[in-house]
Amino acid sequence: MSSHARRPTDPEPTSGADPTPEWERSVEKESLGSLMSNVSSDLSTLIRQEIALGKAELRETAMNAGKGAGMFGGAGIAGHFVLLFLSIALWAALGATVIGSAWSAVIVAVIWAIIGAVLAVLGKKNLDQAEGAPQTAETLKEIPDALTPSKETR
Repeated sequence: MSSHARRPTDPEPTSGADPTPEWERSVEKESLGSLMSNVSSDLSTLIRQEIALGKAELRETAMNAGKGAGMFGGAGIAGHFVLLFLSIALWAALGATVIGSAWSAVIVAVIWAIIGAVLAVLGKKNLDQAEGAPQTAETLKEIPDALTPSKETR
């Protein structure tokens, strides 16, 4: 195909001296109001399509995040069982010594109580350090002052 061959998207050549494409002649005949209506309609369609695309993307992201959270929950449960069975194994191992089963159970329970207490103290410390949104709270306090006219502008 040569470089001068007509592409399928090109308008049909017109017979006559006017080389203006057909679509351009039809635009020249339309009123400004009609053109603005077409632009408005096209813009409205574009915005609706973009919103639909955004919704679809957010839906997919939320679905993937939900699956990930569920898998983390499953990993937490599996980790809990690992700790449970390791604790039972420690209890059995200590029970096989001179200590006995009852005392070995108490030792494992005390170990878990110490771990729980340390985690609780560290968690409380982190919660106490959480400040929330101090800058936002400060700027919200300034809004009423910004809306109240100062004595200089009166």
